[in-house]
Amino acid sequence: MPPVARYAKSGDLHIAYIVEGDGPIDLMWIPPWISQVEYLWSERSLERFMHRITSFARLITFDRRGSGLSDPFFGAPTLEEQMDDLLAVMDAAGSERVAIVGTLEGGPMAIMFAATHPDRVSALVLYATFARATWAPGYEFAWPAEVRDEHMNELVEHWGEGLTPAGVAPSEAGDPAFMEWAGRLERLTASPSTIRRIVDLIGRFDVRDVLPTIRVPTLVMHRRDDSFIQIEHSRYIAAHTPGARYVELEGSDNMFSLGDSEALIGEIEEHLTGVRHVHEPDRMLATVLFTDICDSTRRAAEMGDSGWRTLLERHDALFRHALDRHRGREVKRTGDGFLATFDGPARAIRCAASVAEAMSSLGIEVRAGLHTGELEVMDNDLGGLAVHIAARVLDRASPSEVLVSGTVKDLVVGSGIEFDDRGAHELRGVPGEWRLYAVS
Repeated sequence: MPPVARYAKSGDLHIAYIVEGDGPIDLMWIPPWISQVEYLWSERSLERFMHRITSFARLITFDRRGSGLSDPFFGAPTLEEQMDDLLAVMDAAGSERVAIVGTLEGGPMAIMFAATHPDRVSALVLYATFARATWAPGYEFAWPAEVRDEHMNELVEHWGEGLTPAGVAPSEAGDPAFMEWAGRLERLTASPSTIRRIVDLIGRFDVRDVLPTIRVPTLVMHRRDDSFIQIEHSRYIAAHTPGARYVELEGSDNMFSLGDSEALIGEIEEHLTGVRHVHEPDRMLATVLFTDICDSTRRAAEMGDSGWRTLLERHDALFRHALDRHRGREVKRTGDGFLATFDGPARAIRCAASVAEAMSSLGIEVRAGLHTGELEVMDNDLGGLAVHIAARVLDRASPSEVLVSGTVKDLVVGSGIEFDDRGAHELRGVPGEWRLYAVS
């Protein structure tokens, strides 16, 4: 179940926050302004990341004033006022002392809070953040103000299209489902005019003089090939914070839940608890099925909200009935389709074909992609290369087509299922060429 927001009162404003887990440590995650605490964790990698954090800590996070489910702000809130919001959330969550994690523009606030309230902060973790956002003498690696203004103008112009979340997650920028999630996150965060005020405010933050006054244990991390924010920002912070431990991680995704997220979480866990538990996911061999309703946006517009909702309910019922008949396991919904697994590839094919046929009789085209391989089972979700391959096979499928990898075809020899060769393809993000086959 997604987390449910509660509200803390900070002056005249209501600040939305969530609390997840019951670990012995309270961990306050200070987010960027692009946030909506109930929707944020609907992204698969972020949900996994949150569950991993809650294995050793009680996670508290919130929507900053002006964003998500929190009240809008007026004027330009100072860091002092924003710290009051954090204190209000801590008090509402019943937390006397927290370890603070700050990322991106959450970093300056985390730095200021740790230095100002050391009695309420047990440790500080900074990941891919900055002490100021623009060029200054001694801080020459940051964007000049005019260059930053150009980037921010483009951000506001295209707000709601998902370009900012995609910028922090280049490995996912070509995934339509991720881009849909990212665009919706932007729209749920704030309007373009509010974002304009927020980015202008961020450009005025400067906490360089605060760094030498930090007296809590501090961990600073950054990925070496981060494509969103220069690593020199974190190197500067670590060099100017007394006793800070600095760790450079591998990877190019700025989004902390992507790439080798376990390495990042492991550093946080060790910094806060003194130990690092190696999280070994359960592994199994299974057939992965992705389905998708073709041209769903156009059809929804034609049918109207009520008609489309009725059709989706019919689709879901048909799919789940087919899963039961073919011993499949529903993992989750994926937009207008499903992710499911099967202990046998023939059953997966027959399930997908029956759904496509049933929906076709209703005038709706459903496509499917399948691959068989080793999976990582993590907290009611799946990971591993096999999942990515199945998703990429789906991308190549035509309307009403059940498309499978060569691996699946080879495993159903003798089943009576026949295929049409669709040739060799490169699958985005997957090494080599893959031969694909359509179920006849």
